[in-house]
Amino acid sequence: MGIPRIQLAPGLEISRVLTGLWQIADLERDGRTLDLDAAAAAMAPYVDAGLTTFDMADHYGSAEVVAGRFAAAVRPGAPVQRLTKWVPEPGPVSAADVRAAVDRACSRLQTEVIDLLQFHAWTFADPRWLDAMWLLEAARDAGRIRAIGVTNFDTAHLRVAIASGIRVVSNQISGSVIDRRFTTRLGPYAQAQGVGLLCYGTVLGGFLSEKWLGAPEPDWDRLETWSQMKYGRFIRTAGGWEPFQGVLRALHAVATRHGVPIATVASRWVLDQPGVAGVIVGARLSHSAHVADTARMFAFSLDDNDRACIAEAQAALQPIPGDCGDEYRTPPFLTASGDLSHHLSGFPAPFNTRPGSDGRTLALSGTVWEPMAGYSRAVRKGTRIHVSGTTATHGSRAIGGADPAAQTHFCIDKIAGALQSLGGSLEHVVRTRVFVSDISQWEPIARAHGERFGHILPANTMVQASLIGDEYLVEIEADAELD
Repeated sequence: MGIPRIQLAPGLEISRVLTGLWQIADLERDGRTLDLDAAAAAMAPYVDAGLTTFDMADHYGSAEVVAGRFAAAVRPGAPVQRLTKWVPEPGPVSAADVRAAVDRACSRLQTEVIDLLQFHAWTFADPRWLDAMWLLEAARDAGRIRAIGVTNFDTAHLRVAIASGIRVVSNQISGSVIDRRFTTRLGPYAQAQGVGLLCYGTVLGGFLSEKWLGAPEPDWDRLETWSQMKYGRFIRTAGGWEPFQGVLRALHAVATRHGVPIATVASRWVLDQPGVAGVIVGARLSHSAHVADTARMFAFSLDDNDRACIAEAQAALQPIPGDCGDEYRTPPFLTASGDLSHHLSGFPAPFNTRPGSDGRTLALSGTVWEPMAGYSRAVRKGTRIHVSGTTATHGSRAIGGADPAAQTHFCIDKIAGALQSLGGSLEHVVRTRVFVSDISQWEPIARAHGERFGHILPANTMVQASLIGDEYLVEIEADAELD
């Protein structure tokens, strides 16, 4: 049976199983070198099997170079789709930055047009992530990119992007029988918006395999690969080794019935979830290949008994906290190192600050309104921070369109950015005041407030008010008290 395909965007059709090249970075870890020509040649069996779509990133070591060599020298003109990512440092983004990123990817991939460029934002408290996305839109309109995707976006910020008119076609996120966050909020929203989910981590770095069935718990400090380090944290967060073994036993029972490996069943379970356009299965090019097992994903179907068997084992798991992508933005950081130290040097303040009178510190967003009306985005005096009424605006743009939830999330992002600039965070907020222009829209606004502040529970007031500007559906101010 051939590998099914799906249209992700006009002119971009991909295989529903993508081959992930992130392990190239692991193969090059600690100064090791990789035979790039051999790695490029190792892509051929995947293409011959119908697995023509490859996923990579600017920080996956030589992955883009390998894919470029394959397309230029090993199989010129082969019908392959090369999806890559741009993961810039947080902070200001210029047109020159985007142009350089696109040019670099095109040079490595040996192409004039990138099939799909996926953007990752390290923080949403800094509104400049939207600058990057609008500049990517311009690159798409100029013909340098066929389509724009995002990676590790939660539901709220996928909503902000789409409601603001950014044409996102995909969101690449973690998804597995252990990490089911995508099945609750993100999957239904993405499906309704026509955004395809591309799920990685479906086999948990190899933990979902016969090798670990009935095996003793590993020494978590002595794992072999970055993937195992990362997904070991998912296993422990989901309840530990024993409930994980329960899921492995259930997958093994289903796999035995169908005559396929455990990993194949695990990936097929993810692929069958609503909103999932494709699953990404990692490859250690020129070191190991599982082409035949991957292709068998479509030689069988999961029936109701299979799904019930898996669900019974999943019931013993603890849910992975938060929404998709939170593992890169909030504790506990479910990364290979358990923090962001191997990704980032730090986070610049989203807003400029300067001393004010009487020992105050002012945070300024730089809008024309602040000097005209004589106010600051936020003021810190001692241990208190007061954030001005905040609407869904960034520069001259209104954010969130006519979506009240999207506008609310962006208002709270700006509040978080102002607090961060003055040494605080949303966790320090003790009171919020919410002003809505149309009281009939109170519920999506209240629910968005609840998503962001439900673990903090500040004092809160919501009132209907006439806001300055017909495009604004909500305005929020906040007070915070630092320790």
